[in-house]
Amino acid sequence: MTSATTPQTASRRRLPGWAMLVAVFGPGLVVMLADTDVGSIITAGQSGVQWGYKLLLPQFILMPVLYIVQELTVRLGIFTGKGHGELIREAFGPGWAWFSASGLAVATIGALLTEFSGVAGVGDLFGIPHYVSLPLAAAALLAIVVTGSYRRVERVAIAVGLFELAFFFVAWAAHPDAGLMASESLHPPVFNASYEYLVAANIGAVIMPWMVFYQQSAVADKRLRAEHFPASRWDTAIGAVITQLVMAAVLIAAAASIRPHAPQASLSTVGQMSLAMTPYLGAEVGKVVFAFGVLGAGLVAAIVASLALAWGLGEVAGYRRSLEYHPLKAKWFYGVYAVCVIGGALVVGLVPNLISLNVGVQVMNALLLPVVLGFLVRLAMVTLPESHKLKGWYMWVVFAVCAITCGFGVLGGIGGLFLS
Repeated sequence: MTSATTPQTASRRRLPGWAMLVAVFGPGLVVMLADTDVGSIITAGQSGVQWGYKLLLPQFILMPVLYIVQELTVRLGIFTGKGHGELIREAFGPGWAWFSASGLAVATIGALLTEFSGVAGVGDLFGIPHYVSLPLAAAALLAIVVTGSYRRVERVAIAVGLFELAFFFVAWAAHPDAGLMASESLHPPVFNASYEYLVAANIGAVIMPWMVFYQQSAVADKRLRAEHFPASRWDTAIGAVITQLVMAAVLIAAAASIRPHAPQASLSTVGQMSLAMTPYLGAEVGKVVFAFGVLGAGLVAAIVASLALAWGLGEVAGYRRSLEYHPLKAKWFYGVYAVCVIGGALVVGLVPNLISLNVGVQVMNALLLPVVLGFLVRLAMVTLPESHKLKGWYMWVVFAVCAITCGFGVLGGIGGLFLS
């Protein structure tokens, strides 16, 4: 890692705003690219097929919600220099820390099943058996983390995640009707239980426990300081916009290409989505481009979710946890990461029908929101220095946003679970 690119050097030289953003840029974009994971893509696709453009507006409404939540992780990481699990342990005790880490573990397991199911699905599109595609993906993920520093891992994750931009081309190739898009998006069936279930799934696809743990720990591991706070907020805001535009693109592509011809199509897997789109978009778009987008989404999310659990457990258990350590000096940290990656690939390889859990995993994330956001908001109120503590009018804005988000997520999820 060269001194010319470190945030510390950037601050000493008093770089202009754009240069400071480049130096600090990373944690926010990485976690947002991971946010649009395979489960999120499946959820957005199902939303478009079942409801056309009626779930398009929530994708844009969730942009500021996502920013508000993740901005708190930036504050906590910068002004305390500690990860999420460590702060919970210090502020509320080890019992609550382990409780939070347990929720993180459940969410991470669910995420990894969806990511590796996406990898397997892409392999299926090209006739690659699971016993080849899954080990190759696992080996690549291990190599990315074990052989690099934090900065190198971050750069590779961004490069991989940017393949998600392929979905913008997919949406354009679907030739959506702009008038129908505007009409349907402004008239949602808000009291329909099936619609509310997918609203909950979309909320769960946007705010996940491992995102909170990852970004706060990444900010601390990158050693960002107070002078980097404005640039870090921009990093988070840009990422929030990009990830929700990707979700909107997938929804639009499904609504324009699949819904008019096969409104009852089942989209529980990546392969089903691709095959459903191919007749209307052409083989190149429906297969190759779509596959690139899914691989980018799945691999970057697998990196982020696995690292989040490795960091989170380390912060609670007290073992060494940093990508700046050699693997032999942080065996538990790299071991947890390796177990996540290898275990996820093995489970999907041995029990491939688990891929049908994609939307259910997102609803589970929505049901975990009160715990995740409750800890996050409380930490922002009690652990930050006075000048950056959550208070005043912005505190009430955060309260309102989190309460409404949790309400929609939990009620919609519970309602959907009892659908016949």
